[in-house]
Amino acid sequence: MPTLEECKEKVEQLVQEKKFYNQRKHVPLKLLFAFIELGEAGNAWKKGMPEEAIAEELIDVIFYVLDAWRLACPDLNPDEVFDLKWRKNMSRPIRYGEGYRTLEDKYKN
Repeated sequence: MPTLEECKEKVEQLVQEKKFYNQRKHVPLKLLFAFIELGEAGNAWKKGMPEEAIAEELIDVIFYVLDAWRLACPDLNPDEVFDLKWRKNMSRPIRYGEGYRTLEDKYKN
């Protein structure tokens, strides 16, 4: 199973081989493309398309995010940053979503 860092390197190989945008000034464009792909994933979900079609759109999102990452944050390892952010989020109290509503309702009465 490849790490995020290894996936980032594979995306860089793809970008260079296919002659895609490959400069720091293109980071906003890559983030826009990620957003577009996310919309396509949402649309695939809404239309009841097969999981494979939805997954392909979501992987496109990840490709664009990792591509933006390698240009915007070239000195940071995404695996390490992921782990730090995951630990930070796990240490926070529940503040959103269904879990929060359940706690909120519990303390109202």
